[in-house]
Amino acid sequence: MTIGIDLIHFSTSDYFLGLDTFAKEKSVDLDKYTIGIGQEKMSIAPPDEDIITLAAKAAAPILEQIEKNDITAVLFATESGIDQSKSAGAFLHGLLQLPNRCRVMEFKHACYAGTAALQMATKMVAANPKEKILVIAADIAKYDVDSSGEATQGCGAVAMLVTDNPRILKIEPGSGYYTEDVNDFWRPNHRETALVDGKYSTKVYLNSMKHAWDNFVEETGRGFDDIDAFCYHIPFSRMTEKAHKTLIKKVGAKIDDETFKRQTDAGQVYNRIVGNSYSASLYIGFCSFLDNAEESLEGKRFGFFSYGSGCVAEFFSGAIQSNYRQYLMTDSHKKQINSRQALSYQQYLAFYHSVNLSVENIKLPLTNKGSYRLKAVENHIRIYERQQS
Repeated sequence: MTIGIDLIHFSTSDYFLGLDTFAKEKSVDLDKYTIGIGQEKMSIAPPDEDIITLAAKAAAPILEQIEKNDITAVLFATESGIDQSKSAGAFLHGLLQLPNRCRVMEFKHACYAGTAALQMATKMVAANPKEKILVIAADIAKYDVDSSGEATQGCGAVAMLVTDNPRILKIEPGSGYYTEDVNDFWRPNHRETALVDGKYSTKVYLNSMKHAWDNFVEETGRGFDDIDAFCYHIPFSRMTEKAHKTLIKKVGAKIDDETFKRQTDAGQVYNRIVGNSYSASLYIGFCSFLDNAEESLEGKRFGFFSYGSGCVAEFFSGAIQSNYRQYLMTDSHKKQINSRQALSYQQYLAFYHSVNLSVENIKLPLTNKGSYRLKAVENHIRIYERQQS
């Protein structure tokens, strides 16, 4: 049985903050960001955009291509959860008017949760090939003003339809895992912004990757030379370079600069101008690779490294299917990115740090240009609406 990603689409917000604007505000050399961490822009969600509206925007184009009543489960991965009890997927289920004969669950483990949801979906389809599962990874990366993480903020959502006989990616059996109880990144319940020890987190990320790789090789028998391209979790784009260099050194591979770029570069294009999207970032990177690779990827094997702080890591692989290009949504991805509006630093502060959604009642101004928006909070209940295009 072949199981994997049948369709995939991502969304981001309608606004961005340029790192040139950010660097000028902070009186910092722009090279610190464009070269140091490999970032140029970060998508910024307005107050009436959240993980539910981002997820709906990501999923809608997939639902337009299938019979949505065939969806049997929604697995929603996020670390930007909006309720301690009710699943984010339940809000999404109602907003998209999905069938009642459907299961909904929320997954959380920092940036790893999207992979956890994807892998569970494959097991559900293996148990019942009739299943058609909508996997969502959606997050808004937000840090304190003037913190070390502020320049790596961003937002995005990815929707993946997981089925039997997928048209884009066959997910291969066997993964490598690594878990360790560490404190490199965390967000207590009372905080809206995350806390991070950046240098320590990078160290744990790379150590986890090496252990997960060893387990992957042991479990699958596949090695570095069996993989054509690599997608890594990307908190900032330079992390891909760090990770790939670490893996190459570990396995003792000898590759030239051109091969290095061919194996990784296409997957960084979107992240450089969207910013961190936590659980979605690995899969936005995959979309980026599919959309921006210069050569056909048919039959190519991808290696995926998923990392969630705290920490859980997984390395797995998948094979690109024949005729995959005709099922991509490249035009939609690029249109979203190219149509974003630039913000001033003060506008960014007003969007990201000036609205308190924990209050009992609030009506939100219309700033979200997408088809779905958070309209209000009434008696602590979030109210969403679908807007006319």
